[in-house]
Order: sequence, then C-alpha cells, then structure tokens
Amino acid sequence: MSELRTFLTFVAGIRRRKLTFARDGYLRGDLNARLHLAVGREDPYALYDRVRAAGPLVRTRSGDWVTADHQVCDTVLRHRAFGVRPSKLTVDDALADQFEVSFLGMDPPDHTRLRRLVQPFLGPAQVTGYAPLIERATDRLLDEAGPGNTIDLMAAVAGPLPMAVMMEMFGVPADRRDAFSRSAAVVGSAIDGIHSLTHAARLRDASLELERLFTDLFALRSREPADDLISHLVVQPPGRIEPAELLPLVNLLLVAGFETTVNLIGNAVLALMVHPGCWDALCADPRGEADAVIDETLRYDPPVQRAGRLALEDVEVAGRHVGAGEYIFLLLGGANRDPVAFPNPARFDPGRPRTTAHLAFASGIHYCVGQPLARLEATTVLRRLAERLPGMNLARPVRRRTSGMVRGPRELWIRRHT
Repeated sequence: MSELRTFLTFVAGIRRRKLTFARDGYLRGDLNARLHLAVGREDPYALYDRVRAAGPLVRTRSGDWVTADHQVCDTVLRHRAFGVRPSKLTVDDALADQFEVSFLGMDPPDHTRLRRLVQPFLGPAQVTGYAPLIERATDRLLDEAGPGNTIDLMAAVAGPLPMAVMMEMFGVPADRRDAFSRSAAVVGSAIDGIHSLTHAARLRDASLELERLFTDLFALRSREPADDLISHLVVQPPGRIEPAELLPLVNLLLVAGFETTVNLIGNAVLALMVHPGCWDALCADPRGEADAVIDETLRYDPPVQRAGRLALEDVEVAGRHVGAGEYIFLLLGGANRDPVAFPNPARFDPGRPRTTAHLAFASGIHYCVGQPLARLEATTVLRRLAERLPGMNLARPVRRRTSGMVRGPRELWIRRHT
C-alpha cells in the first residue's frame, strides 16, 4: 500500500508541475516557467537574456524570485541568509525526503559534517591518483566503439567513463557492475524531475535495485574494508554519519558525479565541433589547451543550468525585499552569459581572460565537491580525442536532452575521419 501511495504521489507531482508550468508560461507569460517548457529547454539563453533585461531580481507568477544576473547569483549562493531547501516546483514530493537527508539538501552544521567525510576522496590530490585509470578507460572505450566510421560519443564514451570511475571509487565488485550501471543510469535520468508515468515506474524499479546493491555493498565493506569511499563511510564512528544518511549520500554522489561529467563532455565536444578553429587549436596542443576548453564550456554551456535558494530570514537582495520562506531561482547558465561579467558572452572563446569566475559549479559552501574529478575526466577525454581522432566532425544533427535543469546532448554522432 505504501508503494502504491508513493507511485500515486509521483503521478500527482508530474501532473501538477506540468500544468503549473504550462499555465504560467503560455497563458501568463512567466519567463521562469517557460524555461521548463520545450522552447526553454531547446535554447534557454534567449530567455535568460529576457529575464536579465527585466531586472537583476524578478518576481515570478508563483510568488518566488528569479535572476540571471551574475553578481546577484553569486551573492545569494554565498549568503548565509539563504538555505538549500527545495522548491515544490523543482522537487517531487516523493523525492523530497531523499533530497533533504543528502548533504545537497542540508545547511550547516549537518552539511559541513557530511561534506568533510567525502572531501578527502574528491579533493585535487586524491583525484590526481585517478588520472591513469581515467586515461586507460577512455582509450578502452574508444577502442571498443566499433569499426564503423561514425559513433555516438555519448553512448560510447561520455556515459560509460564517469560510471566506470564512480564504480571504482565506490569499490563495486566486478560481478555487480553491469547491474549497478544500468540502475544508476535510470536514477540519474531523474535528476531534474519525473517526466511521465513510464519514467516514474522505471525510476521506482531502478531505485529499489540500486538500494539493494548499495545495501549489499555496505555489508560487504563492513566485513571486508578496502581502500574505497564506501569502506571509508561504513567504518565511521557513531555521530559522524547516521545510518539513514548513508544511502542518500552515496546516491547523491553517484547521480551528481555522473550527470555533471557526462553532459560536460558532450557540451565541450559539441562546442568544438561547431567552432572548428577551436578544435584545430586543441588538436595542435591537446595537453596545453584542454583545460581552457573545459573551463570555457562550463561558462558557455554548463551542464547544470540552474540552482535555487530559500531565504531563511528577511533579507535585501539587489534592492528588493526577499521575505523569509521565499525562494530564488538562480539561472546559472544565464549568469555565465551576463555581459557585465563576461564581454561577448555568446562567443565560445577558450582563450578569453579569466578575470571573473563562472558559476557552473555554484559558489559558496555548496560549491561542487566533485568538480576536480569532473574536470579531470572531461579534459582527459578531450585530450585523447584530439590525439587519436583529429579529423573527426559531426556526422548527424544533435539531439538534446528534454531537460531544463541539466543541459547536454542525448546523442552526439561523430564521424571519426573526414
């Protein structure tokens, strides 16, 4: 009965969200709502410009706030008067409990406690040790892509690579990796919400399977600790992590680490393919140029397009009074194209001076803990593609994800040799 109630809650959440966005976007002209509709998912940047032109902080039809202003986004992300509790328009009721017990949905001190547990495994020094694994995995995936001249880079490399790295980091046994990868991919597809009844049913089944896999892994590593993140977490003394926090924490690390990296790789390759001069520059100096290309991709077309913050107290932002309990939608993709912060923001230019920090990984205490790993995986893929396939180009029109929060190609077919 509880499972049926959960499923019905999914259904109600899907319908409520779709009707709200359609009403506010189409009938009331709300720009924030339009970002959740087809017109906003395909090309959000024109809508971001319109939001920014309306003012640094704009009231939405739902009574919340929205901004595409770089300075305002950065200020809100850093301000201790704001917390991370989700808006009901962005998180289904059935997902809210899982969100709120992962550190992504926590404020200090719990956020600080859990973040400190995983930070040692995701810091720059530790991540550097994964470089040989990432390079070997990239080469193996390219070798296994098949003999044809065209390949879908998302299915062949961008998707499998971060999953392989996460399974290594978690210490998933070899005989469980196929099941783990299948379930995790379905769970990851729901990072920005549930889109249909079929999707909800697939997510339910995959979530249960992933929970069983993780539960077995927790038990295994409690008996047989190894040098991996799961072992590190399950042997913590009482008080450092509660049993109820363990599964949401590793689910968060899995989904966030996978989705960010997959779409960062896809967006970077796509940008290079439609800017052949930048691709030629990378091929001429793969190890010297890859870092700059990835950083510019994060600014120009970031995988995570928006975030949000809840006012924990009355506060003034950009000259507007934001009351306690009011929510601000932060359009990170729009902030990264704010012309005040980035001259010629619509131009993809890996050589641009980096005088202002982009917000692709957010800012403040919730700055993405996994960003060193995402950068390393993405730069490694670009280097190996430039070294191994310098003649590649787009083979088919690009299909993008039907998502408003996470932006990236669904498929990215490349021709290996012209």
